[in-house]
Amino acid sequence: MLLDPRLFLTSEPKAPRVRPTTGERLIAALRKFAGERAEVVRHKEAPWASVTFTGSRHTLVLRFEGWEACDDGENFVADLPEHEFTLPGVLVADAAVTCNTQVLLPEPAMEVEIELLLLDNK
Repeated sequence: MLLDPRLFLTSEPKAPRVRPTTGERLIAALRKFAGERAEVVRHKEAPWASVTFTGSRHTLVLRFEGWEACDDGENFVADLPEHEFTLPGVLVADAAVTCNTQVLLPEPAMEVEIELLLLDNK
């Protein structure tokens, strides 16, 4: 007696689970920290290594438009260097504001460029 191989199939194969990248997790954490009015305009990621550590350097530009958003942006700039990020598998070794551009007319707007150094913690 021959067995039918279809009896051993339990269901359709599952799609592979896609995990967010370190950069995507960083952007999500920055959006949460900067507030809902912040918009990530640009993100650049580059690998980084020293003799003892590996990781990545991230450069981001966030834009804040409107009075309330600019208030959020000023708080973001003031709090960023001391903020404790909780990102699984990485340690934020350095976070700094490299450029802060503000305009008042026709509407208040603020662009903040930041650099973060993330070290692999595995």
